[in-house]
Amino acid sequence: KIARVVKRALERTSLVKENKQLQLQLTKHSRPTEFIGKSKAISHAVHLLTRFGQSDATLLIRGASGTGKEVAARTVHAASKRAHKKMVTVNCPALPEQILESELFGYCKGAFTGADQDKDGLFLEADGSTILLDEIADIPVTVQTKLLRVLQEKEIQPLGQTSTIQIDVRVLASTNQDLEEKIRKGEFREDLYYRLNVMTVSLPSLTEMKEDIPLLALHFLNRYQQEYQREGMSFSSDALQLLMHHSWPGNVRELQNIINRAVLLTPGQVIFPSDLHDENKTGKKGQSRKNGTPFFDINLPYKEAKNEIVSRFSIEYLTRELKRTKGNVSVAAKNSGMERQAFQRLLRRHGLTAQDYRE
Repeated sequence: KIARVVKRALERTSLVKENKQLQLQLTKHSRPTEFIGKSKAISHAVHLLTRFGQSDATLLIRGASGTGKEVAARTVHAASKRAHKKMVTVNCPALPEQILESELFGYCKGAFTGADQDKDGLFLEADGSTILLDEIADIPVTVQTKLLRVLQEKEIQPLGQTSTIQIDVRVLASTNQDLEEKIRKGEFREDLYYRLNVMTVSLPSLTEMKEDIPLLALHFLNRYQQEYQREGMSFSSDALQLLMHHSWPGNVRELQNIINRAVLLTPGQVIFPSDLHDENKTGKKGQSRKNGTPFFDINLPYKEAKNEIVSRFSIEYLTRELKRTKGNVSVAAKNSGMERQAFQRLLRRHGLTAQDYRE
């Protein structure tokens, strides 16, 4: 008994120490950007973004969904001489063609049915500042033509107006699509592409900056435990390992969503591996996920990968039983079809304690 108590105390001390070290790294993280991380990949991207902030040239921000393209745009704007004015963001796919055109360039009274007064467009609103055209690959070709004129002539022509208006706007554009392929298909103007592609930065995927996952996870943990008034939460070592071995097709946004859900739904103060699974994305009766993304390192040798999967399955199974029974080992063992001693041996092997699940 004494040995078990000492072992449990050491495990908890190690867990507290690990989380405190992450908190310290997060506190030391000081950079003029909202990006979190110290990896070479994200540090290089942030360096480019801050340097590009010193220019007024058009910048194309490329990256997969969830990599933080809008955060990148805010980083560029914050490093620019235009930072004293608010950046204007346009979500291009969210607006139908005719509405997008009138929103971007504005219109005069009587320009179309319902235009009962003049309205300034978003380009005019961004005069003297920065405008982000988010997901620019989805802009219709007709609007692309007018946008090209803005970039070439630095002027806009509101709908229903014959004269043009000179503007001073830094244009940033972002996309997660293959613009070169869209050009080949005739879906994106080549001349517009070269006007946008004066400067380019590509954001790394989360798999390219895996060493930053613990810091990012802690950052989101701090955010959501404050939002949900659940201060004092932490990750178990196994939970952090689980996050480190996921392939993250949805990048940082996927990680953020998983931590958000875990903080809201985890019953105790410690987030375990089982708290990180979204049951809505998992098939019934143990079927594999629809997206086919396994929580193990595909590059491991067969035996190591198998042991890792078995270990993670055991941890998830045991923690779910302990949650269901509120830490009652006898009932949990019975539900599992095991002897109490065998169940306890598994708990000790995987560093789990029933006390953490008792109310």
